[in-house]
Amino acid sequence: MTKERRCFSWIVHTCVALVCAALPLSARAQTSARSRDSVSVRPSTSPARNLEIPPEVTKALDKIYSGDPDGAMPVFRQLQQREPGNPLGYILEAEARWWKIYCASSTVKWGMVNAWKRGPQRGDNEYLALLDREIDLSNGAIAQHDSAEMRLYAGIGLAMKAQLYGLQGGNHATAHSAVAARREFLRAVQMNPNLADAYTGLGLYNYYVDTLAPVVKVLRFLMGIPGGNRELGIQQLERGMKDGQLTAVDARFYLATNLRTYDHDYQRALTIAQPLAARYPGNPIFLLVIGNLQQELGNHAPAAATFHAAGDAPIHDSACAARVRQLAGEMPASR
Repeated sequence: MTKERRCFSWIVHTCVALVCAALPLSARAQTSARSRDSVSVRPSTSPARNLEIPPEVTKALDKIYSGDPDGAMPVFRQLQQREPGNPLGYILEAEARWWKIYCASSTVKWGMVNAWKRGPQRGDNEYLALLDREIDLSNGAIAQHDSAEMRLYAGIGLAMKAQLYGLQGGNHATAHSAVAARREFLRAVQMNPNLADAYTGLGLYNYYVDTLAPVVKVLRFLMGIPGGNRELGIQQLERGMKDGQLTAVDARFYLATNLRTYDHDYQRALTIAQPLAARYPGNPIFLLVIGNLQQELGNHAPAAATFHAAGDAPIHDSACAARVRQLAGEMPASR
């Protein structure tokens, strides 16, 4: 079976579960979902209200993306202790944990480096509990005073749960969390059309859902699950990549990997991904993806150099270090 056919088979299997997740929707819920779909997400002309991100948090995020999630963790836990009712500290700790999970779970499948399905593992429940705590705090704040910021935080928590459920192979749970996250992101941009981080979440949803096979799209429509729009999704991810305060790196990374995996647009994906390695040259995950793209484009010498750089990167997490060195050695261009 060719890489394209295998990839298509994996997409269909995953997306059928997304459609099945819509089965419990009542007719009234479907009508409500269609009503929400009509909400405009175009930017307003009013000045953007930035999220209140402490400077030390921004520096700690850079630590994550530089390849040292553990080094960032104390800052996020200090924020939790200082502001126990603020969901931000829990989101950021989950972000640091996610990149550790992503690295340790990455494998090569169909010639592509990615965190493919690997089933439930030790530590997953702790990660999910952290996100449940964050979502509860966001919902509590919304109940007291609804705001775009708290809707964003609730959406991010749900989207991160969907990521892990997808990694575990829990397709039904993935779909439910993704649809719930989308609802929060839509509400966030209703309240503040300039909230760029919410567009990252919407962009991922729109892109993924529009990659469904035609037969699955028909079922999705019949079941009333919210639709997607690939081109709009790309535009929204580009906006998150450009203006996001929390999700700019994630938006760039996932746009690049999606264009590689689903569109096979390797040159465009490489152009989008290269600034990640330029800014964070010690991040082995970014290097592996860039080497993968160089390899797909037939640039074998640069790919080999990039894989070697990934294998030589100083990595503090032992599980991640072992996996990166394994992957760097497995890629054909590195041999």
